[in-house]
Amino acid sequence: MTQIANSAQARAWNGSLGHHWAGHHERYDTLVSGLNTALFDAAAIASGDRVLDVGCGAGATTRIAGRLAAHGHAVGVDISAPLLDRARATTAAEGVTNVAYELADAQIHPFPPAGYDVLISRGGVMFFADHAAAFRNLARSLRPGGRLAFVCPRPAGPEVEESRALSLFGELLDEPDAATVAVQAAMASLSDPEHIREVLHGWDDVTVTPVATETIWGRDAADAVGFILSRTPGRVVDADTREALRDTLRPYETDRGVRLRAAVWLVTAKWRTDDSQ
Repeated sequence: MTQIANSAQARAWNGSLGHHWAGHHERYDTLVSGLNTALFDAAAIASGDRVLDVGCGAGATTRIAGRLAAHGHAVGVDISAPLLDRARATTAAEGVTNVAYELADAQIHPFPPAGYDVLISRGGVMFFADHAAAFRNLARSLRPGGRLAFVCPRPAGPEVEESRALSLFGELLDEPDAATVAVQAAMASLSDPEHIREVLHGWDDVTVTPVATETIWGRDAADAVGFILSRTPGRVVDADTREALRDTLRPYETDRGVRLRAAVWLVTAKWRTDDSQ
């Protein structure tokens, strides 16, 4: 990767955070797997489509796209080398042959003009340094009339179980490190639907639809707490605090794991058929 517009996110996702996601990729994919149906229904990937997956992480959505585009192909792009190493290894192990990955900052990467039919992202586009510039660059990678579909968080609030539980976690734990702060701030960067429409200026048929989902954090409260604490290596948590954290999640234990209701936007658009800039 020769050009980076977003050095803060590059540091976060190539540091301990990116390595943690790579090492626990199956858990992270399970955590947000409830978004897949809405995302892929909206993307409507056809057998011969060329698909670009932005912020592909460990490649779970890229591999789904590749299987849907059985006579086309899918390319996943991400800023995290550890996650792309995992994506390539898993793709090879699963025998998916029409999928590839690129290490790049999608905000400025020189994608092939009109090289894709569909652009997707499951929670990756929030992390751009300049959203409007990023979507202008991505638009150039789509053929005229090409489709965009992505999901991103809706505003956090006490009425949303996930927001309420994680807020209590924050009160019980020490201040997060700089990388975590940068990621948390970016997560909320597209929570305002009017801002989404602003950064998609020039796109046609923009829709921003609320979608309810569940995030899956672990087998039970103890397992979920262990997973969340593992994201900060070296953190020392005393027994009383650990028990308080478990108490925070016990109301959400089910026979299908710890499940928290969450809220996202499903955003769709088409690149204009007149693709002049």
